[in-house]
Amino acid sequence: MDEPLGAESLEPLPFGVEPFLFGVEQLPFAVGDAVQLKGRPNYLKTADPMPMLRPPDLVDSDEQGQVLAIKARNQLAVRFRRGTFLVEADQLQAAAP
Repeated sequence: MDEPLGAESLEPLPFGVEPFLFGVEQLPFAVGDAVQLKGRPNYLKTADPMPMLRPPDLVDSDEQGQVLAIKARNQLAVRFRRGTFLVEADQLQAAAP
């Protein structure tokens, strides 16, 4: 074994070939998108450095929010009228214009 472990990954990929990333899903939303909740969650989790659980009635069902950041485990930081909360991507839908 002449080459160090992982040396084959340093070679450039051929044109038109995209790398396959394990465990990474393409999210349907990007930073800046307008979104709204599909339904009422059991609780809301704040997007603070020390997150807290808050009651779900802080966000109305028809209220629009804006995606501020994409976090780990398919969570998005979404700013609503009464705060910024961490919401699972599957709990959101694109807001109607």
